[in-house]
Amino acid sequence: MNQGDSAAIRWTGGLTRYPVVVRSVAAVFAGVLLFGSFPPRPWWFLAPAGIALLTLIVRSGTGLRSGFGYGFLAGLGFFLPLLPWTGIYVGPLPWLALSTACAVYLGLFGVLGRILGRLPGWPLWLALAWTAAEWGRSSFPFGGFPWGRLAFGQADGWFLPLAAYGGAPLVSFAVALSGTCGAAVVLGLLRESGSPRGGRVATAAAASTCVLLAAAGLGLGATLPGPMEGDRTITVAAIQGSVPRLGLDFNAQRRAVLDNHVRRTEQLADDVTSGLFPAPDVVVWPENSSDIDPLRNPDAAALISATARRISAPILVGAVLVNGDGTTTNSVMVWTAESGPGDRHDKKIVQPFGEYLPMRGFFRLFSDYADRAGYFVPGHGDGTIRAAGTEIGVATCYEVAFDRAFRDSLHSDAQLLAVPTNNATFGESEMTYQQLAMSRVRAVEHGRSLVVAATSGVSAIIAADGSVRQESALFVPEALVAEVPLRGSHTPATVLGPWPELVAVFVTVAGVVISIVGRRVRRRAETATAPARD
Repeated sequence: MNQGDSAAIRWTGGLTRYPVVVRSVAAVFAGVLLFGSFPPRPWWFLAPAGIALLTLIVRSGTGLRSGFGYGFLAGLGFFLPLLPWTGIYVGPLPWLALSTACAVYLGLFGVLGRILGRLPGWPLWLALAWTAAEWGRSSFPFGGFPWGRLAFGQADGWFLPLAAYGGAPLVSFAVALSGTCGAAVVLGLLRESGSPRGGRVATAAAASTCVLLAAAGLGLGATLPGPMEGDRTITVAAIQGSVPRLGLDFNAQRRAVLDNHVRRTEQLADDVTSGLFPAPDVVVWPENSSDIDPLRNPDAAALISATARRISAPILVGAVLVNGDGTTTNSVMVWTAESGPGDRHDKKIVQPFGEYLPMRGFFRLFSDYADRAGYFVPGHGDGTIRAAGTEIGVATCYEVAFDRAFRDSLHSDAQLLAVPTNNATFGESEMTYQQLAMSRVRAVEHGRSLVVAATSGVSAIIAADGSVRQESALFVPEALVAEVPLRGSHTPATVLGPWPELVAVFVTVAGVVISIVGRRVRRRAETATAPARD
């Protein structure tokens, strides 16, 4: 057992006769700190503190099982309060199941922490382990669930500019590394004054790393493009028509939802005529703004065309399209008064257990709501549509949580990003603010202005530096209008794509192998040199 482990044990176990209870409660609290760093709270700085506390607990355990257990408890403390919106209208079972599944990945981090904590420079190894665990949760099963990545709680923090250089994985890594280095500093201070000089050097290095990470984030913030810096500008409008009622059956009045968005767009047209707003070059409607299939319903098509004529601009219409086999497609179409539907993006990353249900027959045994899950199928294409002479990259609602959502569109020269979303099915929960933070991270990651259009809010216009230029209130019909710059250059994060995260995963695996092999070699050496017994 190394000196850091001994110090951690004294820290947690020397205060009580029940160290396991204390560690378990502290692990849950570490998860609560992670939750507290997420919007709508601006307390992004709680995330490094949560990682530091969890690291101390994991390193104070006595085996791999304890590492998993403490990590799992931290996961429950994190995800249970983060994800209650998943069960608002369908009961607690999906919320509890999803939170438990996500907590398993923090348990995996706890196991990796026990293994990699034996290596020199363990704060770095544990930060890599966190990155690898986030990659796993964002990939498996059913395509993964990236919600709750550390990066998505940092939209107001010092580390946000790092997204332009390595995307969300680099931001998460920086937060994790600041936390693990913080834990190393605490352990160093807990050591006796007579500790070896090497231990003092390691403590100083960990403290310096914390300072350098903060300085890097603050310094790189100056390199981000300004809110109006670009090759040229266009004027965009985001329409939030709101919905007749919240819940899973909000679209039972589908014509009312369409009418709401038509009405608010027509009001904007009147305001443009009156000189209150500049004329938009393109108008963005939310996901599900027309749940009546306008390709099959002439009335809906005529209404949208008339609205596009009234506003004198193409409209990006979020529509549910019915396929010939009975499946549906969640699409965003460019609609003009002259030619009707044009380019379209069919949502490629569809939401399991919502838009479709894997293993439907099995899950039907547990909940009647299984039959209410959709039959959506994923689309294809590069996620780019052309409107008003501009290439626009689209990530519909759930897609924005995934790193890969905008990659193809950026490689197809998208100059502006759009996130049409429908949050009416999640009521007044924190979900919409969590998603808005993701959009802010994506804007910085790719160096693009980004338009969020939500049915019931929150809609926003976001600059390439992640700042929110305009934002709507919840459940209020609104039109946001702004002139935004278009850019053709690419950030390092866009160019590098998934490679920084994959490298972190590969290095973590290599570290696990090195640690396990090294431990076996040491055990054999100890056995060979042990004195023979009579």
